[in-house]
Amino acid sequence: MSHPLRTLNFRLFFAGRSLSLIGDAVIPTALALAVLEISGSLSAMAIVLACAMVPKLALLPIGGVAGDWFHARTVALITDAVRAASQLFVGFELLAGDPHLWQIALAEAIGGAASAFAMPTVSPLITGTVERDQLHRANALFGIVHSSARFGGPALAALLVTLAGPGLAFVLDGVSFAVSALLLTVTRVRNVPVERRSLRADLVEGWQEVRRRDWYWTSLIGHSAWNGAAAVLMTIGPGLAVREFGGPAAWVWLLQVGAGGLLLGSLLAARARPRRPILTANLGLATYALPLMLFAAGAPAPLVIGAYGIAQAGLGFLNPVWETAVQQAIPEQTLARVVSYDWLLSLGAMPLGYALAPLAAGLWGPEAPLWIAGAVVAVACAGTALVPGVRDFRARTPEAKPVPQTVS
Repeated sequence: MSHPLRTLNFRLFFAGRSLSLIGDAVIPTALALAVLEISGSLSAMAIVLACAMVPKLALLPIGGVAGDWFHARTVALITDAVRAASQLFVGFELLAGDPHLWQIALAEAIGGAASAFAMPTVSPLITGTVERDQLHRANALFGIVHSSARFGGPALAALLVTLAGPGLAFVLDGVSFAVSALLLTVTRVRNVPVERRSLRADLVEGWQEVRRRDWYWTSLIGHSAWNGAAAVLMTIGPGLAVREFGGPAAWVWLLQVGAGGLLLGSLLAARARPRRPILTANLGLATYALPLMLFAAGAPAPLVIGAYGIAQAGLGFLNPVWETAVQQAIPEQTLARVVSYDWLLSLGAMPLGYALAPLAAGLWGPEAPLWIAGAVVAVACAGTALVPGVRDFRARTPEAKPVPQTVS
């Protein structure tokens, strides 16, 4: 079994996607600081972030159809160009001085819409650039980069903002998308021809591919619960940490240990080959209940922080294992559509968590939403062990499917 990085084609693709991941990890912090610098308003920051998130959620299923209808490389090239233009526009607006908040919000909305078409193409691009027996290693590599970007992205953004202001962070992010597009133009990606029908018919077909696999849709429920619970912790955690642990330092440590755990889990996934990947990964994801419940119970800060690191390691382990299982089990002709529903359900749970956590805290105190979120994520993730398809799913490296393919 050869390593995917030994081929120039995959190295080009990997370098481009890695740059995009690092750029994306910088933007949330840079955007928040930029909007606060312009307006000084937390509500304005929430509005701008919503402008980036709402188009992404609304258009994800359509982006999945586009990823299957057209060559994944073509869709990725177009979306990289659009995102490069939107981020460069924001960067130059900030660097020029006197930026307008509505222009930044519009640019981020365009970038969010482009992301809805870009995200479902990642799996088809991976399956189109490596052999079937290299999928796990390729996904593990991307998991390591993603974890590293999340670990260092906020710190890099803070450094850039401190040295040159938030505008430079956006310019560099725009450049990363432009370079990614340039590398994609010289990357050879296998294309699986798809018979196009109506948009509605293909949306329905993608959803049917999800529904007919009990291991898939039940796992998505668990993944959605995890994302909702993460939003609850991010909403309630900072204030509770200041109150219970004597200041914000403990919260900063929690986030950094969590990022380290995420990276550690990704490194472990690169070496481990569990026989029952879906079951193992979902049980690892269920450990997120530990820091939530310990936090709610008033456990000492080191115990909560350590539990959060373990929980994030579970997430880091799940991502590449899950991606490989999906790429092996889902027909290539519907892969982008199926993945788009995965993203939609996972990301859609986060705004719900952000909205409900303050309401529950106001009614019953800040500990209540943490207890509830912990119970929900434990039942939803560990409960998948009761599903026959989850227990019976075995790791495998199938032979290439007999479908006509072209390379361009």
